[in-house]
Amino acid sequence: MKVSELIQDFEASLLRGNADAEVQGICCDSRKLRPGELFIALKGCKADGGSFVDAAFEKGAVAAVSASRLGLAQIADRFFGHPSGEITLVGITGTNGKTTTVTLLYKLFSGLGFKCGLLSTIANYVADCKLEAVNTTSDPITTNSLLRRMADEGCRFCFMEVSSIGMEQDRVSCLDFDMGIFSNLTHDHLDYHGTFAEYLRCKKLFFDRLGKNATALVNIDDRNGKVMVQNCVARVVEYSCRSAADHCCRIMEQSMEGMLLKIDGTEVWTRLIGAHNAYNLLAIYSCAVELGFDKEDVLLQLSSLESAKGRLETIHGPSGKSVVIDYAHTPDALENVLSTLKEVCPGKELVCLFGCGGDRDSSKRPEMGAVAEKYADRIVLTADNSRSESTEEIMAQIREGMSPAGRGRTLSIASREEAIRTALMLAGKGACILLAGKGHEDYQIIGNEKLHFDEREIVEKVFKELC
Repeated sequence: MKVSELIQDFEASLLRGNADAEVQGICCDSRKLRPGELFIALKGCKADGGSFVDAAFEKGAVAAVSASRLGLAQIADRFFGHPSGEITLVGITGTNGKTTTVTLLYKLFSGLGFKCGLLSTIANYVADCKLEAVNTTSDPITTNSLLRRMADEGCRFCFMEVSSIGMEQDRVSCLDFDMGIFSNLTHDHLDYHGTFAEYLRCKKLFFDRLGKNATALVNIDDRNGKVMVQNCVARVVEYSCRSAADHCCRIMEQSMEGMLLKIDGTEVWTRLIGAHNAYNLLAIYSCAVELGFDKEDVLLQLSSLESAKGRLETIHGPSGKSVVIDYAHTPDALENVLSTLKEVCPGKELVCLFGCGGDRDSSKRPEMGAVAEKYADRIVLTADNSRSESTEEIMAQIREGMSPAGRGRTLSIASREEAIRTALMLAGKGACILLAGKGHEDYQIIGNEKLHFDEREIVEKVFKELC
């Protein structure tokens, strides 16, 4: 495809090079550009792309164009042949539950016998091939190239996390979504968006842009569920665990081994636990049924699903102690996990270990402290990904949300490894210890360093010492 054909009618203009040159690939990072590729210099970014044109030509660029973020999405969609139009694309947005939902959808539809794709925080999959994921929502070039691979390899479905930042930055513009799912909206990413109203606006953009042939599947138990689909031209389908809706679910009973749910009048046993997972499973079921699959077939697959890595992942140790690893890093997510553990482990000591990411929304820190105090018998504050901030200062801000009594049963240990060791050593017989915030991550970012850090390795090591 020629340069002129790629940028025609789009928010892009030729900066340098031959408009009739054939393009072998497209790139917006001059450091990664390969010979024969078109360099797209993004406008309006922190570092203006026009400053890197010379570097791109030194790498072998055939031409350079200036484009907005929307222009980049348009060019990527055209270059890869509009792959999202060749696959059933389902996107999910919301504060919590995105990774679990898309991962389980991928597993469920694979279990139904289809080749599927997955675009998530944890990993990307093209059928059975696992690829590294960098961002919750990748740039348009990466996303369209992966969708092209999926379509070429016969994938019928792709399940994709859609972040508010991805929407605001036009990372998913021009993608042809067949369904959009809304999970919930709580406190997060205000370091980027500034206000909750702006955060909501960016989430709502996803549903504003759905086509009339698409389906909007929304959780109406969240007060923003109906807001999301105001002025939405797509077909709206509602799901709920508390009130009347198109698809409904109730928790009949639960334990550490799983939950008995009643979904649309039929009971099904699942290995997942917690009210938040009841919502995730209902969204998955509703998605499959609305895409035309038999209810009984869907429920059968639902009963065999296991959670995504780092989501209520349990490790059993000596003296009846259990460690639960979960990605909960917002006040709402932490409350969901702690309230679930309190319910399924009645009478057992509940220990909560967590920190908060540095250089991110600091206003949620005292809120998370208050949540931990509400449910946990013992609290251990420690580092998460502190980045350029002081771990001690972050822990102090978390403690501001606690009462004097709550602070009295709280330890602050900057080293996360030492904090985990201390929590496991101090926990009594039969205790449940929640390690919150890291989940699937196997690293820590301290300062400018990204260090290997896998909580599972530390827990297994300490449990061996306790045996």
